[in-house]
Amino acid sequence: MQCDPRTKLIMVMCISSMAVLFNDALWLLCVLCVAVMMSVLFKSGSLMIFWKLKRFAWIFVFMIFIQSIFTDGGEGLVTLGNLTIVSTVGLANSASIFLRISIIITSATVMTTSNSRDIVQGLYQWKIPYELAFMVSVAIRFLPMLKEEVIDMMTAIQLRGINLKKIPKGTKIKIYSYLIMPMIASVILKAKELAIAVEMRGLRACSNRTSYRQLKLGYRDYVSMVIFCFSTGAVIFKYFS
Repeated sequence: MQCDPRTKLIMVMCISSMAVLFNDALWLLCVLCVAVMMSVLFKSGSLMIFWKLKRFAWIFVFMIFIQSIFTDGGEGLVTLGNLTIVSTVGLANSASIFLRISIIITSATVMTTSNSRDIVQGLYQWKIPYELAFMVSVAIRFLPMLKEEVIDMMTAIQLRGINLKKIPKGTKIKIYSYLIMPMIASVILKAKELAIAVEMRGLRACSNRTSYRQLKLGYRDYVSMVIFCFSTGAVIFKYFS
């Protein structure tokens, strides 16, 4: 489905707003279903991302323990003496956090289906300062760059004969800790080079900018934005009423 990047931005803002405002797991599950359908409609590949993140499922289990131990109330499902290991409240809170994060990730992948230049141009036509729009495009561009850095470092480790799947978890965490600083340093250096390149090309040298390509909102874009905004307002009103 082809759509103006500004329309996608409005959709993502509506979905993300409901994810932040809602606390009930059932409501968040409904919002997640809408986000997944929107992701499938735009073919953003969010399902593949969640499949790759399945190795981090232990974080969800860890959140259940933390929420159960430090949150009062609810019925204890798993107890150890007077200490509640898993409770109904902890399980519900953990599910809400997990669903909220899933909604934000799923909705954010929709923006990756648009060209970064179109996103900048769309924001600029909305009278948003070009510097802020450019910062958004740079942030979007740096996400895959960070992914490439991680892939390169993991490949370098494997070429040295280290099989991360067979080493103990303690050693694996230690190896990952050694990779964090070089990866951050590499990203900072690339950001510095980008800043120098931007200054050399005269960013902000002129107050007015012109663009050869102009984006135009179509009938489908206006209808989609109105439906999403109205539906989001109605759902939020229903939730808090």
